[in-house]
Amino acid sequence: MSLDSTSDELRETFKRALRRFPAAVSVITSADQNRRHGMTATAVTSLSLDPPSLIVCVNQQTLLHDIMLLARRFCVNVLRRDQISLSSAFSGAVPAEERFGLGQWMTSAEGVTYLADAQINIFCKKAAAVPYGTHTIFIGEAETVNVRDPIEPLIYQDATYCFSVPHDSQAA
Repeated sequence: MSLDSTSDELRETFKRALRRFPAAVSVITSADQNRRHGMTATAVTSLSLDPPSLIVCVNQQTLLHDIMLLARRFCVNVLRRDQISLSSAFSGAVPAEERFGLGQWMTSAEGVTYLADAQINIFCKKAAAVPYGTHTIFIGEAETVNVRDPIEPLIYQDATYCFSVPHDSQAA
């Protein structure tokens, strides 16, 4: 399929290509004065080490987007491979108000809900929100990071949950 055809064809090809990008599965959490919310996301990536920061892309039609526009902080909770049910729940399989009843959720001193047994928690102060197309790119400066062993992140690729397996360099 050629990329120089119609825009619908380009969008479809682009979507198929992006589905092949393996990505760690995260639940992004945030809260404003009255509400807390969490949503599964794979559009999370590092931005800079100085200052330590990352970007999270959130669809503008979501409740999380509305909350993150008002909130000062958010948390990226990278899921472990045994947390598929949490990923599904925070993807919409469970109503928003019931999601935090699943898993081991705690609240930081700054008021951000986080998954206590996630693979990684990155607590961020919102540095910027840049609208682009259907999404907003939230830039977060890391304030605190929790990393847990063993390294067993949940991965998502081509609409399927996967697990990472270290490469055996001696087998080559």
